[in-house]
Amino acid sequence: MSLPPPPPPAAGDPVTPEDSLGSVTLEDWATGPPLQAQPLLRQEAKGKEEEGEETGVQGAWGKGTAEQRRRGWGEAAEAAAAEEGQVDAGGAAGSASPAGAAGGGREGWRRLLAWLRRRQPQCCPCAAPLPRSAAHCCHGGTKMAALAYNLGKREINHYFSVRSAKVLALVAVLLLAVCHLASRRYRGNDSCEYLLSSGRFLGEKVWQPHSCMMHKYKISEAKNCLVDKHIAFIGDSRIRQLFYSFVKIINPQFKEEGNKHENIPFEDKIASVKVDFLWHPEVNGSMKQCIKVWTEDSVAKPHVIVAGAATWSIKIHNGSNEALSQYKMNITSIAPLLEKLAKTSDVYWVLQDPVYEDLLSENRKMITNEKIDAYNEAAVSILNSSTRNSKSHVKVFSVSKLIAQETIMESLDGLHLPESSRETSAMILMNVYCNKILKPVDGSCCQPRPPLTLIQKLAACFFTLSIVGYLIFYIIHRNAHRKNKPCTDLESGEEKKNIINPPVSPLEIFLQSFCKLGLIMAYFYMCDRANLFMKENKFYTHSTFFIPIIYILVLGVFYNENTKETKVLNREQTDEWKGWMQLVILIYHISGASTFLPVYMHIRVLVAAYLFQTGYGHFSYFWVKGDFGIHRVCQVLFRLNFLVVVLCIVMDRPYQFYYFVPLVTVWFMVIYVTLALWPQITQKKANGNCLWHFGLLLKLAFLLLCICFLAYSQTSLMFRNVPKTSAPSFPDFPDCQINKKGAFEKIFSLWPLSKCFELKGNVYEWWFRWRLDRYVVFHGMLFAFIYLALQKRQILSEGKGEPLFSSKISNFLLFISVVSFLTYSIWASSCKNKAQCNELHPSVSVVQLFICQYHIWLAADTRGILVLIPGNPMLNIIVSTFIFVCVAHEISQITNDLAQIIIPKDNSSLLKRLACIAAFFCGLLILSSIQDKSRH
Repeated sequence: MSLPPPPPPAAGDPVTPEDSLGSVTLEDWATGPPLQAQPLLRQEAKGKEEEGEETGVQGAWGKGTAEQRRRGWGEAAEAAAAEEGQVDAGGAAGSASPAGAAGGGREGWRRLLAWLRRRQPQCCPCAAPLPRSAAHCCHGGTKMAALAYNLGKREINHYFSVRSAKVLALVAVLLLAVCHLASRRYRGNDSCEYLLSSGRFLGEKVWQPHSCMMHKYKISEAKNCLVDKHIAFIGDSRIRQLFYSFVKIINPQFKEEGNKHENIPFEDKIASVKVDFLWHPEVNGSMKQCIKVWTEDSVAKPHVIVAGAATWSIKIHNGSNEALSQYKMNITSIAPLLEKLAKTSDVYWVLQDPVYEDLLSENRKMITNEKIDAYNEAAVSILNSSTRNSKSHVKVFSVSKLIAQETIMESLDGLHLPESSRETSAMILMNVYCNKILKPVDGSCCQPRPPLTLIQKLAACFFTLSIVGYLIFYIIHRNAHRKNKPCTDLESGEEKKNIINPPVSPLEIFLQSFCKLGLIMAYFYMCDRANLFMKENKFYTHSTFFIPIIYILVLGVFYNENTKETKVLNREQTDEWKGWMQLVILIYHISGASTFLPVYMHIRVLVAAYLFQTGYGHFSYFWVKGDFGIHRVCQVLFRLNFLVVVLCIVMDRPYQFYYFVPLVTVWFMVIYVTLALWPQITQKKANGNCLWHFGLLLKLAFLLLCICFLAYSQTSLMFRNVPKTSAPSFPDFPDCQINKKGAFEKIFSLWPLSKCFELKGNVYEWWFRWRLDRYVVFHGMLFAFIYLALQKRQILSEGKGEPLFSSKISNFLLFISVVSFLTYSIWASSCKNKAQCNELHPSVSVVQLFICQYHIWLAADTRGILVLIPGNPMLNIIVSTFIFVCVAHEISQITNDLAQIIIPKDNSSLLKRLACIAAFFCGLLILSSIQDKSRH
């Protein structure tokens, strides 16, 4: 028997709940509501549940428990039965549950369906509340769309939670690691081969080798690498061009002059670097004799030999086949000599670059790309087959051919490459030889995986033990859980519940946290130390920075929430502010926007704003709460430094390398010491006597005096437009050096502070970072003091819905803010260099997330970009960002869990933990000193 559906509603008629059920048979209702009805019943119940569940008021589905109302029982069944007159008070209880409805068979569900049909039409339970005028005028499309949205949203939230996102990220990491490992096994793991044979241009002049990063060597770095070295270039005019470009890396003032068809020497006596060009335009007996001399034991051999020639043979012999045959014979006779030299020296054979035939002069028309390819194929096949049982030690320099294919159109004569292409080839040669010597951070090509230090090995053992310990706890806990499962009573047939499982012990939480942290640190190491994943250099374009910025701004418009807080710089407001700043800074880092000066200066304002909030927030807490206890200090220091300390151990980097955390940590301690020292002045004390306000102002004035003293005592900080070859330089102050120690350097060069604030054996980096925003934290403290004092005096009133200032004052302040921002932007755009901007930044910055990115989103310690999916930059950014966010979220949870365990509130327990932490750091300092001595 079927119940015919009601006639379809006319346009504009309200839609009742049963209109969406379609044709329903009584058989469908015999054992419960049909599938198409269940979501509607649950949705209807949930829409009104808040009215009755908490207050006891009758809900949408009437009497009964909240669980019954969620499932659609209660008033619906009662009302249906009462209207039919077939149920008394005792029967109502039976039909008010699924069991009762099932017992009543078809009749019970028939009454329920009849009641549904007689209900007054009600508006759909939309995601957002509808106005009262629209309460009875919802159309079917609107109702079904809202219902589908709500159901779909619940389904998505159910199946795709934070936990499932992290599981997906873990699976992605494992799959990507397996794919990259297989690729390395199949294609080889020598990044030098990639550097010498493959790559592409990023933009017009930036060369990107396949899977690794190329460092741009400075004069001082090149001289340090090539000290007491002899480099020889042998070949024709193209090799001579490469020689000039190579020498200009060492001495940019070296001029291309003299007779071009003869030998050209170069020597830097201060650095003891010797570079020679030997004119041998053909592969013949003359070149063979020159190379043969070097193979004799009594003659000093060059450390690097770069050879190549072919175009002269094509030109002189008019591209004849006989010339090619003679070329093969000559290179066959030279190959064993080159192979012998390659055992003690680095030997490179440069393949011939293509020509631009349209620009060739008449006497060079016979030099065609077809002939060049034939000569290159002959050279490669002979050199690779010169050793029968092993791989040839002579390295084929074929990357210049790829570079020339992109730039030969810019050649002046069709034969010789433009200067930018020659410079790229020379820089590749410098990377091939010097990367393994100097080990630059952003020069991953030709660098072997660094050996594990003693501290890293101990850290690996600790994480391994944590994983094993947690697995033991997990197995024990699981077995105990099985024993505590409900058992069946044989007499009554009912299940008896055993005792509730005991809470998780702190030791298990400790092991679980370090187990997860160990897996995360393994991923960090794989990304930035193990050479498993690829890396690429950054390349800045305006679109790579501004398009993501515009995208997140537009996206942010659609995701906003109201806040109950109305105070200035309340917690929700500052968290929102910090989140936006970190998003912008992340985009700034991955796009390489530091090369664009206006963007760089505006990012410096964001960093200053972050430090301003540090001064404002910590001062407000200590001033209002008066809590100077050690627990508060330890909690803040632990949350700030836990991840950084772990990364210093795992990634073998000094503490100052993650400069922002040391900066924030030092300023927090400055705020704490300033307010905690006698006399401790708090808001409660100052309210009793106004003189305490002047006492606090004196404290702040003394702090400002100390800052100025440290800043200007370092008077020997000089800025000079002369190249430095021995003094260390700042990343953003390229022409900066310190000639003698000032007060700042003397303080932070003392042991053990030096172990925390030195980078590459000096504190210059720390001086630069501290000096750049030295006044911002003080201004944040001063602003907080003035604001809280005025608020306490009720000069500023911030009730809910009340503005802080009148409309006129607010508009005036808004105008001042806009003018200040535009003025700063114009000034930042007019700066000539970073040194000039950074000098004025500390004085003007007041008018106006973070550690994980170093290794698992960026690469080479923020100098490059991590490549998980090669060949697709957009997909690579999406995947790496997803994994990065999941890892950052998990580390945040781990830090919070460990902070509760390691920093207890009980002072006696806390002091014991602090003693253990102090012993740990003492041991770490001793091991670090041992490592430093072994390295030297």
